[in-house]
Amino acid sequence: MTSTATTNPVSAPPAGECPSGRQIERLRVLRRLAIAALPRMLDARSGLFGWCIRRGSRGDRLEGQSQRYTAIVLLGLSAQRQDLSPGIFGKGHADECCDRLLERVDKLDNLGDVALTLWAGVAMRRRHAKAALDRLKDLSPAEGAVPTVELAWALSALSFHPEFLTDEKLARATAKRLKATFNADSALFSHHAAGTRASALRAHVSCFADWVYPVQALAFYHDMSRDAEASAMARRAGDAMITRQGPAGQWWWHYDARTGRVLEKYPVYSVHQEAMAPMALLDLMDRCGGDDRAAIFKGVDWIFDAPECGDRLVDQQAGLIWRKVARYEPGKLVRGLQAGASLLHPSLRCPLVGAVFPARKIDYECRPYHLGWLLYAFSDRRLDAWGGWGMSNAEC
Repeated sequence: MTSTATTNPVSAPPAGECPSGRQIERLRVLRRLAIAALPRMLDARSGLFGWCIRRGSRGDRLEGQSQRYTAIVLLGLSAQRQDLSPGIFGKGHADECCDRLLERVDKLDNLGDVALTLWAGVAMRRRHAKAALDRLKDLSPAEGAVPTVELAWALSALSFHPEFLTDEKLARATAKRLKATFNADSALFSHHAAGTRASALRAHVSCFADWVYPVQALAFYHDMSRDAEASAMARRAGDAMITRQGPAGQWWWHYDARTGRVLEKYPVYSVHQEAMAPMALLDLMDRCGGDDRAAIFKGVDWIFDAPECGDRLVDQQAGLIWRKVARYEPGKLVRGLQAGASLLHPSLRCPLVGAVFPARKIDYECRPYHLGWLLYAFSDRRLDAWGGWGMSNAEC
């Protein structure tokens, strides 16, 4: 079977300094790990990817299954020039996996699952992708209670390949609602769209995912509609994201959506470092201009040189990339304390949390969506467009 997968074209990088030989090798390592780990994450009974591989007393074990994680893996695979299906699905194929998602989409009630399924169906140009579009319309992303991340996924799905499948009216309404979550003072997006009830303690709290996915979605929407406001908003948010990057390349976790200041730095997630931040900034560069490569590769370098834990997140012996480095703390105590303090006044923070609750704890878990976004961000197609930086297809 020949895959029909394609992706939006990627541009050559702007003039400037190219990554170092060490950074090129690190991309090779990450791609190899992702491609080798994904077959272990496929649940043979359901044909879907699992929730995670978790390290326990009996070794590393696959747990659960996930519609949305499967869709994200398919998005990563659809971005490749080389068909990776044989090595990941065995006798099966990514197209068949995508069709399985589309067959069950009418039973889904979660906007995020439906949006990602539509996005995968559009990216792979599957014949039954319209079923996911119809289900998305039923869930009315431009209305009702919805997290900002899921709203952004819906807009990305509607804007990704409009010549293949979209609904321009719904895309316009969804973009309008997503733009309304943007705070011009902080250049951040709120955690929920207007009209969605949030807890009083964290109504002002925004997380890194609330930044990444709207930037990407608005870049896609600008590419489809030539909406200048969407482009300007995405570019401003991307620039603000970079100014708040940590000194070792960390993409911090929680922010005050009112002011843009960091509320709580940890956990730092590996998926943010070499997958989500790069993919959003690269899509932003492709569609709205700019050159964010320095920040992108500074974030990738953190995975290998994290001052909190060294290089232990990239576990080549286990063949996995571990999920995050976090504080030694009971539950989510520090996040709650910082949210409460900043609620009293935007400038208030709980002092000494770094000394009392150090950030050195590794979460020994790896999720397939992480590897899907990694392959999407640094696809062989993108590397080819960039001249490969000396990376042959076999090396990638």
